Amino acid sequence: MSTVYTHGHHESVLRSHRWRTAENSAAYLLPHLTCGDRVLDVGCGPGTLTADLATHITPGRITALEPTERALDLARAEIARRGLGTVDFAVGDVHALAFPDATFDVVHAHQVLQHVGDPVQALREMRRVTRPGGIVAVRDSDYAAFTWFPRLPELDEWLRLYHRVARDNGGEPDAGRRLLSWAHAAGFTDVTATSSTWCFADDEDRAWWGGMWAERILASDLAGQALTAGAATREDLERISRGWRAWAAEPDGWLSVLHGELICRV
Repeated sequence: MSTVYTHGHHESVLRSHRWRTAENSAAYLLPHLTCGDRVLDVGCGPGTLTADLATHITPGRITALEPTERALDLARAEIARRGLGTVDFAVGDVHALAFPDATFDVVHAHQVLQHVGDPVQALREMRRVTRPGGIVAVRDSDYAAFTWFPRLPELDEWLRLYHRVARDNGGEPDAGRRLLSWAHAAGFTDVTATSSTWCFADDEDRAWWGGMWAERILASDLAGQALTAGAATREDLERISRGWRAWAAEPDGWLSVLHGELICRV
């Protein structure tokens, strides 16, 4: 069930992950949160979502989970910067969570199931540690459903390359469309499935998103994995990077990222 994390923790990746807030990445979950809840945030990343969720459940507590101490340190730094005292930290594997049954009111995972070796087992474990009547909330993007204009060939090349590397790493980049089927396979019977998007279309958003990916394709773990696997050459990556910058410079440029999301009642 082990996988290789495709993105890694290069600054260009963290720039994207730190942009995420409860409002732009977990709006489907917010109506279900209650003050005093106990929440587990699986794959908390740099902690911006964790911190936002913590403010919605005060005086409840939220536990931030990552598979390594090094990754968890990113969240610790964000929580310390915000001065939050209701966040706990744990290192663990979502396939085998080290918590007793029915520990949490809410278990949340954002952009996690696309990277795990066995998403159905991960959902079973998330369900196990959620109390009866609680919820498991998951949201994942669906790379094949990304759409953009103008249709530059370099961005098509980027998408093909990302699919190959992510699947070689043991993940499923088109997770969004599969979430409902995974939840049913994990034993959930009361599931609300929705979708939402991020859209990047004005000059500032295009410069941010396009510039971020122009750098990620050259400097993040994805670049090293693609080169090591022989999936791309340095020249290929540089061409894709230029394509992202060309898209960002287009005054008519538009890009939408589709996400699947679930509220699963336990």
